[in-house]
Formats: sequence, C-alpha cells, structure tokens
Amino acid sequence: MNLKHWAAGSTIIGGISLAAAGVFGAFDTEPVPPGLSAAALWTPEPLILPQMEMQVPDVVAITPDPMPELRSPASPLMTLADVPSPTIESLLNTWSHEIAAGETLDAVLALAGFTATDRAEVSLALAAEFDLRRLRPGHTVDVVSTPGGQPRRVVLSVDDGVRIEATFGELMEARTIAPNPEQLTLAGTARIETSIFAALDEAGMPARFAVDLAQMLGGTVDFRRDLGGGETLRLMWREARVGEDLVGRPELAFAALELRDGLYEVAWPEDGTGRATIYLNGEVQRVFAQPVDGARLSSVFGRRVHPVFGNVRMHTGVDFAAAHGTPVRATAPGRVTFIGRRGGYGRVVEIAHGSDIMTRYAHLSAVPATLSIGRRVAAGDTIGQVGATGTATGPNLHYEVRIDGQPTDPLSDERLANAAELNVLEALALERLTEARTTLEKALADAAIEPTERL
Repeated sequence: MNLKHWAAGSTIIGGISLAAAGVFGAFDTEPVPPGLSAAALWTPEPLILPQMEMQVPDVVAITPDPMPELRSPASPLMTLADVPSPTIESLLNTWSHEIAAGETLDAVLALAGFTATDRAEVSLALAAEFDLRRLRPGHTVDVVSTPGGQPRRVVLSVDDGVRIEATFGELMEARTIAPNPEQLTLAGTARIETSIFAALDEAGMPARFAVDLAQMLGGTVDFRRDLGGGETLRLMWREARVGEDLVGRPELAFAALELRDGLYEVAWPEDGTGRATIYLNGEVQRVFAQPVDGARLSSVFGRRVHPVFGNVRMHTGVDFAAAHGTPVRATAPGRVTFIGRRGGYGRVVEIAHGSDIMTRYAHLSAVPATLSIGRRVAAGDTIGQVGATGTATGPNLHYEVRIDGQPTDPLSDERLANAAELNVLEALALERLTEARTTLEKALADAAIEPTERL
C-alpha cells in the first residue's frame, strides 16, 4: 500500500513539474529544437471561397444590394402594380366594312354595334364634312370603339384617297384628309315656285343652302307672305374638289333674291367667322353671325310636341342639329351674363345685348376656358360647342332670343339685328358688295359654258 501510494504521488509531482516547465519555458534562453520551432510557426492555408460575384459581374454592377438572395419576391410585383399599364389602347376594338349596293351609313354603323344615339352622332359628324347621299359601293368605313361599344374613331374612305375622319372623346372633331383639293367658285340661278329648298334641289344646287338663307333673311323677309312664286334666286358658293368628287361641304359666298319690294343680297366673308352682311337695294341693312355654321334647322319657334315628354309645349327658340363639338358663335355683340346649367337647357351661355335683349345658347357640351361672366364678345366669337346636355335627344344647339324677358322668334324678329352694332364701315361694305356682284356675274358666265353638276 505504501509503495502504491508513493508511485501515484511521484506521477502527480512529475506531471506538475512538466506543466511548470511548459509555462515558464518561454522565458528560458535555451535554444528550441528546429523541428519544434517550425511546427510552432505553421499556420493553415487561407480558405478560398467560391467567387460567385465574378461569375455574374453585370448583376453585381447594377444591383446595389449585397444580399439579393434576401430580397422579398413580393416587392417587384408591388412596384410594377404602381406603374400605369401601357396596354389600355389594345383593349379598343377595330372593325372595317366595305359599303355594298343599297347599304346606308346607318345600316353599316348598326352592323358595327353602335346604338341609335351613337349612330346619329357619328352620321352628323361625318355629314358635316361629306354629303352622305354621295355614298357609293366600294367606299369603306373603319371603326375604332371601346369594349362597351362607344365610338372612338370612325373613318369614311371615299374616292381618290379622300378620307373623312371623326374622333370622339371629351371633344368631337371631324376633318377631311384630301390630297391637295382644287378650290372652285361656282354659281347658279334658281326659280322659286313653292319653296327655296325645292327650287335649289330642282336647279341642281346644294339644297342645304336653304337653311343658311332662312337664318340670314328670316328677320327681314317673311318667306310665307313674300314668296308668291316666280322669284329669282342667284347663288355663288365655294367648293373643294379632288377630280369630280366634292371634299368637305360647300360654303355660300353670295346670294341675291329678287322680291316685289326690292333686291335682297347677302355677302359672306372668306375668313370663316360666318359673319354676313345683308343689303337691300344696295344699302347695308344688318350684320348677322350664324350661331352654328352649316347646321340643319331641326325645330322652329312655337308650339310643338316635345320630343322627350311627348306633350304639346311652347318651344321658346329654334334648334340647329349639328355634330357634337361643332363651334357655337355669338350672333351679335354683347356681354356674357351667365355661364352654367339651367335645368333642361343643360349647359348654357347667356349674352346681354343692351338692357332689354338677351340671347341664350343651350345644350352645350363645353365652354371655352377664356370665357367669363362680364366679358364682352363680338358677333362671330366662339362661345361654346354643340352638345346634348340637359333634356335633348341628340347633339344640337337650342338658340333663344328674349326681349324684356319674353321669348321671341329668332328668325323673324328684327330687334336683335337693330341692337347689334354695324361693325363694318359703310364704304368697305359697299366695296364688298360690288366685288361679290362682279364675281357672281363671271361665275354665272362660266356656268353657262359648263353647266353646274347636280350635287
């Protein structure tokens, strides 16, 4: 037992001695064996990691995030959702049709899926630039519409590369795209037996000019009383043509109507304002600006069956059917007194002409941003655009004249014309009349050599 205990103690003491020698060996000046010294200086080789960035340097260059693998996959989707989709236009439908024998534009537009209201609006827009009675087999209609069936663009392609394009949206625009049409001045003579419309149609002149004459002379001539039959009407107008085909609509330049009480003449300027001068026996009578150029008189002043409610009511003005967006002009100088909505009138502009006369322009689709209450306007200034706001069955202008608050017939009452300033000099007006008469005589002489084509 003692020997065993002594051996264990010796082992413990020896271990302690060896540990002490290891700790304090660093302070010993005795040289270390070379092998042990080399082993002490050994370090492991640096760990070479895979160079993933070097394999796709372009990704590293454009991605500032050093840890793209931690990015949420939902973030790109949220970013894309905030960007407006550029493919909305692709949702529009396109449709094309070639007109066959016996087909009308209304029937073709029905095939395109348009409602009766939209068909009427498209027809009015195209008719403002092209006489739809001249449609022939081979003409084509191209339609762009929304998925709901509303028109966005309608193009009528006729002869010689002429296209009539109507676009629809917040504003309507109709235009004729033609390859350099030829501008012509034409003239003709008609003998009135029953009505001006029938006389123009019989003479092969544009019958639509009867509306223009009704607007111009309605406050001066009573056509029912003063036309007894046998009167002579001479007209001069301007046309644009490509070959034998009419481009756009003809525009009146001069009219001369011989009645028992004298010679009535009307001269239209070429500046596009629609402002016309009326003469009686060579003297200036009045200056008048049409509210809508070339519009069709669709309803007159007086009692009528209301087109919406179906009962008999007093119609306090006259209606001019025209394409949506057609410019509406002031008929006389005045001051704007109201811009806004008035019940069934829809969007309205009202103009005061002196203290007792007011004109009202109703169912407007838009009013120029520059027009404001209190602003003075001249005859022929644009004060709105044709629309169908309020109680209306389609795009039209309701034009109303009130004197001392009471409605009066705009086509027969002369007081508005008397209130309007004659803003042309007498000498200039007479010079215009002389020039118009000379041009008319020359055009009539040319027409006698080459008869006017029936339109």
